[in-house]
Amino acid sequence: MSKKIRVGIINYLNVKPFLYGIRHSDVMNEVELIETFPSKLAQMLRDDEVDVGIVPVAAIPEIPRHYIVSDYCIGCDGPVASVCLFSEVPVNRIRKVLLDYHSRTSVALVQVLLKHYWNISPELEHAENENFRSLIRDTTAGVVIGDRAFEQRKRSSYIYDLGEAWKDHTGLGFVFAAWVANKKLPEDFLKAFNEANASGLDHIDEVVKENPFPLYDLGKYYKYNINYILDEKKRAALETFLQEVQQLSPFPAISL
Repeated sequence: MSKKIRVGIINYLNVKPFLYGIRHSDVMNEVELIETFPSKLAQMLRDDEVDVGIVPVAAIPEIPRHYIVSDYCIGCDGPVASVCLFSEVPVNRIRKVLLDYHSRTSVALVQVLLKHYWNISPELEHAENENFRSLIRDTTAGVVIGDRAFEQRKRSSYIYDLGEAWKDHTGLGFVFAAWVANKKLPEDFLKAFNEANASGLDHIDEVVKENPFPLYDLGKYYKYNINYILDEKKRAALETFLQEVQQLSPFPAISL
């Protein structure tokens, strides 16, 4: 490929190690970084507005041609801290759940957990803008993801970590997002891109220093909450999740 490869990114804290590795490697000369939020990035990949992106895994089946192209992901093997169901009442008293418009995978995950783990069936409503967080009160809960979840942790009385709940439900880790391409990319680029990801994870202390964040200990977040390795166990967990999503009925439509 003679032109630069368009790489879709999410400027969330959990992606910062990957961005550090990319920006401090020669692969940066081969790419154009395009920033958006998770659910929008899935649409951009489907519409060929980017060539590869860190995509919510729930959207993968709806991308006609898709290739997981890295040994790294945004995942967890227990509490993830930044993907949670927030409420002012215990989970068994929740009557409505607002679903984060930034999300795709987390929206599907909470529906799996509501049905099969918590065994409740509240009303579901897809949020349309950032105002939805102000509506998390009384018996209305909300799924909030990313950096905004750390803010919400300071506001809500009850915090149900979706990574922790999935682990308790299945005994498996979880993959929230993976590097996915919509076409075959050059092998030399993929090798360099993978090495850039790995390099970023080798410089976590530098990433923490570059991103001062008073709401949560980022050293803990990167080394304990987020698990970046896309190994065979994670791939098996991903297949289990996608199978559970397909079995949801009824499953409210979520646009890419």
